[in-house]
Amino acid sequence: MKPLHTIKLSFLPRHDEMGGGKELRDGLSVALQVGNTLWVANDESTSLERLVLGEGRTSGKWREAGQHRQFALADYLRLPEPGKGADVGEVDIEGLAHAQGYMWLVGSHSLKRKKPAQDEAAGSGHKLLAEISVDGNRYLLARIPLVEEEGSWTLRKKTTQRGRQRTAAQLKGNAKGNALTQALKRDKHLGAFLAVPGKDNGFDIEGLAVVGKRLFLGLRGPVLNGWAVIVEIEPELRSGSTAELQLKPIGRKKRLYRKHFLQLGGLGIRDLCMQGKDMLILAGPTMVLDGPVSVFRWPDAGSAKGEQLLGAEELPKILDLPYGQGVDHPEGMSLLSPPGGGANGLVVVYDAASTSRQPGQSAMWADVFTLPKPSSRAR
Repeated sequence: MKPLHTIKLSFLPRHDEMGGGKELRDGLSVALQVGNTLWVANDESTSLERLVLGEGRTSGKWREAGQHRQFALADYLRLPEPGKGADVGEVDIEGLAHAQGYMWLVGSHSLKRKKPAQDEAAGSGHKLLAEISVDGNRYLLARIPLVEEEGSWTLRKKTTQRGRQRTAAQLKGNAKGNALTQALKRDKHLGAFLAVPGKDNGFDIEGLAVVGKRLFLGLRGPVLNGWAVIVEIEPELRSGSTAELQLKPIGRKKRLYRKHFLQLGGLGIRDLCMQGKDMLILAGPTMVLDGPVSVFRWPDAGSAKGEQLLGAEELPKILDLPYGQGVDHPEGMSLLSPPGGGANGLVVVYDAASTSRQPGQSAMWADVFTLPKPSSRAR
């Protein structure tokens, strides 16, 4: 499906500190509109990037996003593996959501396998493929207060509004894991995959949606016999703390998480967002492949009770997204409300952006697609 129109995302002309020279625009993994701002992140950084939306020369549609400002996560949170300078490991931010005055974010929680070069000798290549590592900062699940200020939106470590104090807080953990991975270690479906690298169909979070106090975490992997997985949790502040979250027991069984299995044609989940009570699911290959990439709808997901097993007939496909060969992989999406109101579109950002998607020194084209209306139950 061709996009309705494009938005030019303009970043400061600088290289991302965590990417070894990789530019911010080369690896966008998430997108989120909040008012007149569009928030994105590079999957090899430890920061969030804020852009201010503008109509350009055409009224009624967002055509550009600039006035780039970078927010270093270490200014608001305690990174599991802080390091110094270029030694700070990537967070691999794969999910953003805005709810109840907070920006929620999640790292991939995944392991990495070394990748040999195309011309690597067999012996050294075999050795590299046996090496598995982790960036401890990937075990980050947190919330940061988001406030409206001077006509835009910004992050605050703590803020008080209408007598209510809000503070930045994160799920208890360290560079080897957190409360979520600890809870999943003995899970009969997911436990074994925590030790498998993400791109080998291992455990890999790549989507985040918030419904009330509940967080839905979409997994790129594992995909189990064709079934994708969403993990549902309910973080809350630990008693006596303003900076540490814990997992609250949820559901009839009073476990620390719930699981939902979705038949998405063998694809894994690459991002999530809510449209009313419906959940939109960006789905793509769990392994290192270009496509296919589609958007599915889980009708009335916000009202779901208990754990779900959803067949293909319950998850209508609403969009097939374009992708390139080795480039332009759809990675992040957000509802996009047009200036002055009206029907929402869907803005999509890309990893491995092609040169044709990179105008000038530090800009990138994001695509906006026409979005079908929510299901009747969600309105």
